Amino acid sequence: MNKVVKTVNAPKAIGPYSQAIIGNGFVFVSGQIHLTPNGKLVDGTIEKKTHQVMNNLMAILKSAGVSFKDVVKVTVYLTDISVFGKVNAVYESYMTKPYPARETVCVKGLPRGAEIEISMIAVK
Repeated sequence: MNKVVKTVNAPKAIGPYSQAIIGNGFVFVSGQIHLTPNGKLVDGTIEKKTHQVMNNLMAILKSAGVSFKDVVKVTVYLTDISVFGKVNAVYESYMTKPYPARETVCVKGLPRGAEIEISMIAVK
């Protein structure tokens, strides 16, 4: 049986999905954009936006009883691949070795005009 993960410390789902689902020993965290928990899109540098995304992910993982050290798979979506190095530097400040498997994909657009979205899978 799957269990829904929900926290007020990250933005509410803005569509028909859950913040995360726990199933078969894994935590599947939905993609997070740079929204604050109260639903405001963060402006500013890509570093500031990436910190917000990572804080959202951290809050959801914590609510599921896991942390970044339990993450095994990450997907990063960017609307501008030229910011990859800046995003990577912020991302690395939250993660520890051994780093999870990851891909980064450049996309034409993201929900609400966001510039970055990150989803994660963790082992519970």
